Amino acid sequence: MSVQPTLPTTETTCGDPLPVLGADVTVPLVTGGEVPYAALDYAASAPVLRSVWDDVAAYVPYYGSVHRGAGHLSQLSTELFERSRQTVKEFLGCRGDDEVVFTRSTTDSLNMMAATLPAGTRVYVFETEHHAGLLPWRDHELTLLPAPGSRQEAVEAVAEALTGHDPLLPGLVCVTGASNVTGELWPVAEITEVAHAAGVRVVLDAAQLVPHRPVDIGALGVDYVAFSGHKMYAPFGAGVLAGRPDWLREAEPYLWGGGASRRVVHGADGLSVDWQQGAARHEAGSPNVVGVHALASACRALRKEGFESLMAREEALLQRTLAGLAAIPQVEVLSLLGRSAARVAVVSFVVDGWNSSHLAAALSAEHGIGVRDGMFCAHPLVRGLLGNAPDRPDECGAPQPLGPGERPVNAVRASFGAGTPVEHLDRMVAAIAQLTRDGARLTYRTEAGRCVPVR
Repeated sequence: MSVQPTLPTTETTCGDPLPVLGADVTVPLVTGGEVPYAALDYAASAPVLRSVWDDVAAYVPYYGSVHRGAGHLSQLSTELFERSRQTVKEFLGCRGDDEVVFTRSTTDSLNMMAATLPAGTRVYVFETEHHAGLLPWRDHELTLLPAPGSRQEAVEAVAEALTGHDPLLPGLVCVTGASNVTGELWPVAEITEVAHAAGVRVVLDAAQLVPHRPVDIGALGVDYVAFSGHKMYAPFGAGVLAGRPDWLREAEPYLWGGGASRRVVHGADGLSVDWQQGAARHEAGSPNVVGVHALASACRALRKEGFESLMAREEALLQRTLAGLAAIPQVEVLSLLGRSAARVAVVSFVVDGWNSSHLAAALSAEHGIGVRDGMFCAHPLVRGLLGNAPDRPDECGAPQPLGPGERPVNAVRASFGAGTPVEHLDRMVAAIAQLTRDGARLTYRTEAGRCVPVR
């Protein structure tokens, strides 16, 4: 029988959260009444910082076209756009000649990276990466590295793989900063040192790292960094690819169109194009100036608050949550790099006897808690952590209880951050304890691929 975890109840235990939009939103429970919504899916999209929203609201009346208009609002918008680029450079500790290219997302950034690689580049990537860091390289020479069991094993795997790298050919290692499944921090600086010793560059998928830790390109030594605004409290779909300019400068533009072209001539042999240099070469089309402004605002807000205090509060929340889950015997927290590995505020777990989709649906419908269930766009990693065969069917799960000894085919993920009240995490732990003890109050079924309560 599960026990009810005993946890401190005062907010001062973990400090106050940063103001975010949605903190006062209530949601209905199928069992009756309403409760404040517990948003614990930050790893997918974090809520918007109030200061970011205020900055966006102040700018929007002055919104205008970027780089192409002579009017006053266009001039203001262009200045804001380029000032945002400088803000991101400072946030990342970019080197003097590093480029900052604005994209739609981390996925877009890594696809851009793949599209701009020199011919013959061999890419090295762990099979445990998010699909955004795993799939863009399929048209290149690709070496897939097996899942490591520790940080040291990860460094050794890269070193071993690179012993066979042809020094006359370009190479690239793609590595995550923090896993979107386990939250574990990867040894980025150590991997970069090994890669550079072999003449190979490194691109860092920092999507799950930048909301939780300072990312300094110079200190880490990485060649490129990719991340998204919506993971770090900024809405509107903007991302960043920042790093060394030479490959970006020499490659064909990622998109063809206005902004990327400097001169277009219709001659006897068809269209002739001179492409822009610098970031504009890969920013064709009308830029997402509102999204870029929001992303830069989030960078400023996190720096102003100070990562030292943010990290201290997050660690207190994380340890409190892990302790609460550890008090429930049926809960197994997933780990790749070892139980002692440092992690950001991302915790994935399975519960004995429960399909993960069923549990997530009950947390939402009966307790007003929003978590994520599934394989988190990291199928090889989650399959490995759960010990599932690669061809195991029904990845989305079904609501029926698991049989004796049967493992779930997916997991539950709770992720949180600077805007999370401690009450939301305590409520989740208490709800899981109640569900494992008493079961769900309602019947659930699979409908359109989701587990939903039968009303």
